[in-house]
Amino acid sequence: MITVAALYHFARLPDPAALRDPLLTLCADAGLRGSLLLAPEGVNGTVAGPRAGIDRLIAHLRAIPGFAELEWKESHADTMPFGRMKVRLKREIVTMGQPDVDPTAAVGHYVEADQWNALIDAPDVVVIDTRNDYEVGIGSFEGAIDPGTRSFGEFPAWWEANAHRFHNKRVAMFCTGGIRCEKSTNYLIGQGVEDVYHLKGGILKYLEQVPEQDSRWNGACFVFDDRVSVTHGLAVGPHLLCHACRRPLVPEDRARAEWEEGVSCHHCIAETTEADKSRFRERQKQIALARARGEAHLGQG
Repeated sequence: MITVAALYHFARLPDPAALRDPLLTLCADAGLRGSLLLAPEGVNGTVAGPRAGIDRLIAHLRAIPGFAELEWKESHADTMPFGRMKVRLKREIVTMGQPDVDPTAAVGHYVEADQWNALIDAPDVVVIDTRNDYEVGIGSFEGAIDPGTRSFGEFPAWWEANAHRFHNKRVAMFCTGGIRCEKSTNYLIGQGVEDVYHLKGGILKYLEQVPEQDSRWNGACFVFDDRVSVTHGLAVGPHLLCHACRRPLVPEDRARAEWEEGVSCHHCIAETTEADKSRFRERQKQIALARARGEAHLGQG
């Protein structure tokens, strides 16, 4: 059984580059794969591997000054959901493009998973999904507003255009694991919104803790690894991934005329050129050859 740990923490990192190589070495020694992002504002990522390896990584990160309170969420997979281990340096650990946003200064009120239903059922509460449109497309909370954003960086513009709709409302926000809500609630506070809340631990914690019969969640939750989606109890969902556009698909989508593995699906076939598709076909060929040799191709994971 593979342990999958999703983690993030906002705290000042004076020299993220100095942490990169030691983290890569530790993860390699611990048998971990996945992705970690380092930026001056903190760390974000999802990694998978043996129980002891996850414990080593968490202990290492929590020993960094300012990171003692780092939290993470765990789930499990039958097979390794990542092809390799990456540690990348970024300007932001989740890109919003708002230089004045600072989750270390203030964020919305945290709401535990077992209190979330009561909050979103209240008549004076508006519920906003801060995730991307392709994530919302496979599942969300009942009655939640979908901003229709293709990336998190589009959220501020959407809010500015729609804020008038939510006058005299309390605002409840959610995302996959909580990190996007740290920034979006701080942004709303900066815009003068006083009563803003967010789901602590995100959808993943809710699906883990809230019984399905009591749930307000419909569908599956997109995750950024080879499991593609999870459902109640964090069971692996039915979705697969288009490796051309990284959008989730249901199994029946493979019967559509637009589907070509690694090359296109009905979402993206019109978004890429024939030159793009030729490159994708060559990549898919190399992946298949590597798989036949029992190797992981660098184009995977």
